Amino acid sequence: MIDELDRAILRELQKDARQTNRDLAAAVGVAPSTSLERVRALRERGVVRGYRADVDLDAIGRHVQAMIAVRIRPPSRRNIESFREWVSRLSETVGVFVTSGSRDFLIHIAVADTDGLYAFVIDRLTQRPEVADVETSVVYEHRRAVPVDPIRERRSEGREPNQGRTG
Repeated sequence: MIDELDRAILRELQKDARQTNRDLAAAVGVAPSTSLERVRALRERGVVRGYRADVDLDAIGRHVQAMIAVRIRPPSRRNIESFREWVSRLSETVGVFVTSGSRDFLIHIAVADTDGLYAFVIDRLTQRPEVADVETSVVYEHRRAVPVDPIRERRSEGREPNQGRTG
């Protein structure tokens, strides 16, 4: 179970995973030994899976980002897994989501310019025989946010959830 201290530690690690344990402990208001033990426990339980560099895509020449919805036909396990592995290895790919609904994948890519986006879609994606349909949306802004707070039920107009409902 994740308690309030764990959530505070996770929020701080998301801001700066390279901060010293002493700084982390001060930020969450506990002793360094407590902070160290909590972080170790979060890693052991698989809550913290690793630490990564947050790379500024503009700074490395990837000025255009897009989300590309892809439909695979026929939607067999072999085709889905093969496409997922292929697209995950492409240098333009930032993220791959296997989804339900009318599309099988949502692919987040980052390229230098709109010519690069066009080339990615037309020269790479649509050349795959299992790709039946592609829908591209340009990303205007991307902010990364990972929630660590507990999900709370919405309260509308000050009423408790399910108030006035029967059944």
